[in-house]
Amino acid sequence: MVSAADRAKHPMRTSVWLEAGKTGGRAKRSGQPAAALDRDRIIAESVRLLDAEGAAKFSMRRLAGELGVTAMSLYWYVDTKDDLLELALDAVAAEVPVPDVEDEDADWREQTRALAVGYRSILVRHPWVSPLMGRYLNIGPNFMAFSVAAQKIMARSGLPPHGVTGGLSAVFQFVYGFGTIEGQFVARCAEAGVTEDEYFAQAMGTVRERPEIHEQFAIAEELMEARGGDTVAEMRERDFVFALDLLIAGIEAKRQG
Repeated sequence: MVSAADRAKHPMRTSVWLEAGKTGGRAKRSGQPAAALDRDRIIAESVRLLDAEGAAKFSMRRLAGELGVTAMSLYWYVDTKDDLLELALDAVAAEVPVPDVEDEDADWREQTRALAVGYRSILVRHPWVSPLMGRYLNIGPNFMAFSVAAQKIMARSGLPPHGVTGGLSAVFQFVYGFGTIEGQFVARCAEAGVTEDEYFAQAMGTVRERPEIHEQFAIAEELMEARGGDTVAEMRERDFVFALDLLIAGIEAKRQG
């Protein structure tokens, strides 16, 4: 059990977006900030480094080395590594195109699909995003724009008010799980120095060489053959589109009236 004294020493972290006046590093730092360095550049380099090496290897010292500055220089612009990771998360959220939710003639189904596709894309392009999302509140301006748009679109779906959050969960928890697994698979192939199709072929070849596994895998092979697709990307795309269509059809079935 954590004691009250320990909680006082290490209060629960909220968010860089909620801490008053926290728009950069602490003004009390001594010395001068590094020339040609600003927070936008620091965030952009953080995203690049996270994409290349993942969150486990990310450190302020490593980042400073890439920027050609001292680690202390970074603290003119951010107070902690957690703050920087939270800023990096919101930066990649800006890559999701947000539909015009004020367009009353827009089809909520197509706008939902657009958000789902955009959300999936950042989870795949940036595999470090998935494990970090649960650590932060994700209430930066870009995540909030995404969230508000999703809420307004789902509210137009015809679901009863008490079902809107359930509709959002059905769609975006699915996308989170699908995109997370896809992103990890893409990253694993890159680390192994093979294409996704090569990795898949090697794995399937190994399964077929093991009779005890192959027999149990027979049903899965039949299902994959029925699904179709010449490449891993095609097979995955068919699954994603079909699953998303199922969810949207389910939401339509639950509409009022």
